[in-house]
Amino acid sequence: MERTLKVDGKFRYVEIGQGTPIIILHGLMGGLSNFDGVADYFPKKGYKVVLPELPLYTNSILQTNVKAFAKFVKEFIEHLGFKEVILLGNSLGGHIALYFAKAYPSMLKAMILTGSSGLYESAMGDSYPKRGDYAYIQKKAEDVFYDPKIATKELVDEVFQTVNDRIKLIKTLTIAKSAIRHNMSKDLPNIHVATCLIWGKNDKVTPPEVAVEFNELLPDSSLYWIDKCGHAAMMECPNEFNEILNQWLTQRNIKDHENKYS
Repeated sequence: MERTLKVDGKFRYVEIGQGTPIIILHGLMGGLSNFDGVADYFPKKGYKVVLPELPLYTNSILQTNVKAFAKFVKEFIEHLGFKEVILLGNSLGGHIALYFAKAYPSMLKAMILTGSSGLYESAMGDSYPKRGDYAYIQKKAEDVFYDPKIATKELVDEVFQTVNDRIKLIKTLTIAKSAIRHNMSKDLPNIHVATCLIWGKNDKVTPPEVAVEFNELLPDSSLYWIDKCGHAAMMECPNEFNEILNQWLTQRNIKDHENKYS
């Protein structure tokens, strides 16, 4: 679905609905459209869904790291005037959410992680990205999903274009190194925010054992599985993802019932 992108100073974002804010953090090769299912569903449930474009390729090289991206999210939330938010992150976006939870815990009501990096970074191994080889990029894109058909030509073309852009390639590799450097295993036991883990049982990028380890290390987490689903559950299985998340938010009574964010 086509969304209106707001441009406000250094921030570019989509904002839908009224209510408790859910801030969505996309992954390294992910776009805002990956979360169309969430953006369609949760405004009807009394949430404001906000999707910022993360400055993955626009920051200086010294600010191209997980810590700087978490600070950007903090500044974005402050800019919009929110006191506490729900963060939802996929892949690198989940890693940024985790670092945010470590650095700025008082700003978080809850956190949702799906296919998150932070513990296991094979997603960004030495062999990837590989420039010039379209078939290789296509296979990598297909491996993200249980159903390879979800990796449309448009999606593959976008990834191919990114890894063949020299500056974007350098920054992609810089982010990959930052993700490995900012491993969160020692920090997780100190992150007490309520966390919902929604994982594809067939995730090849951050496999199921990664989700189990997250669940064991985080003090206040719940783990839910989606069968026949890969690394981007919110994109591949949007109905199941939304139902699980809505049920968890309801059970945990996360929503601000006085609707002070309207």
